[in-house]
Amino acid sequence: MRSLDLRSSVAALCVTLAVATAAQAADFGKRPEAGFGRPIGEADLKLWDIDIATPSGGNLPAGEGTVAAGKAVYEAKCLACHGENAAGGPVYGTMVGGIGSMTKSPRVLTPGSMYPYAPILFDYVRRAMPMNAPQSLTADEVYAVAAYIYNLNGLVPADFKMNAQTMPKIPMPNRDGFIRDDRPDTRAERCMTDCKPIGTVADASKPAASGTAAAAGGTGNQVIMGDPKSGAAASPAARP
Repeated sequence: MRSLDLRSSVAALCVTLAVATAAQAADFGKRPEAGFGRPIGEADLKLWDIDIATPSGGNLPAGEGTVAAGKAVYEAKCLACHGENAAGGPVYGTMVGGIGSMTKSPRVLTPGSMYPYAPILFDYVRRAMPMNAPQSLTADEVYAVAAYIYNLNGLVPADFKMNAQTMPKIPMPNRDGFIRDDRPDTRAERCMTDCKPIGTVADASKPAASGTAAAAGGTGNQVIMGDPKSGAAASPAARP
């Protein structure tokens, strides 16, 4: 009698689970998405799309800054790391000078000596500076700091107004200092037919003469197995 009751209970449970599963399956297509995140709109993408095209200066924002305004911003938000007059501080080296040193040793890498295009400075400062609060500077502040730094490097006059139109036109000393490296990744000629294996592993099931397997004509390092019967350690093969 107890066995019959138990079987009836199990059967009832199975029926209940089957009905519940069927109901969930029928309702699955009607339920909304998981609800994680939200759709991305153009306004959202614009917040991330802040890279600046070089050398054209494409995507430089509206705004303007002067050398004098840049000096004030620099002293308030940059001097602690980069030192007075951008000459270097406790954290970073100088951002001034070094022009003409790219072909000498040692090279002095600064925005004036290294950057081939002026808008690179705007892109970097806006994206990463100041270190304790990146992307906190306004477009006007970034333009002003860039004007101040380029003025210290002797590339723009003291009355220069930096904006999206004037910045790409600054003649950078190292504009032609970078070349496209189109050399091949390797110097070896590629084998297309009847190629030898790059490396081989001797068959461990066959005893090798004098503790090593015979070379199989590989062109790279051979992996040689020791004599499995004697338990001798593997000996490195000489390169062909």
